Amino acid sequence: MRTVARWALASAMIFAGLSHLLWGRGAFQAQVPDWTTERTPLDKDAVVVASGVVEVMLGAALVVLPESRGRVGAILAAFFIAVFPGNIEQYAKKRDGFGLDTDRKRLVRLFFQPALVVWAWWSTRGR
Repeated sequence: MRTVARWALASAMIFAGLSHLLWGRGAFQAQVPDWTTERTPLDKDAVVVASGVVEVMLGAALVVLPESRGRVGAILAAFFIAVFPGNIEQYAKKRDGFGLDTDRKRLVRLFFQPALVVWAWWSTRGR
């Protein structure tokens, strides 16, 4: 069961990363907190591209680095925690993006982030 969950997570991460890089770049900018562009030299597009690259790399690592799956899972869980402020800001500032066009949808999305953390952690532990 963990193997199926890990492969599904890897597939989802690669898909999400590619969408950050290609067809969803504009929509994902709604999740980039304003402080990232105010306190760094990056614009929102650069943050989206960087996070897309990280997502593709982590998704691929779940598959191609089986001996490091525990470490990759921990890094992925930390990544999900690190991007959570963007989800909160999208909700708080009522920003539409990739179908999250109501307060209710944006609020429900917030509850999925802890599930992603658990999924990353659980699916990469044990054999």
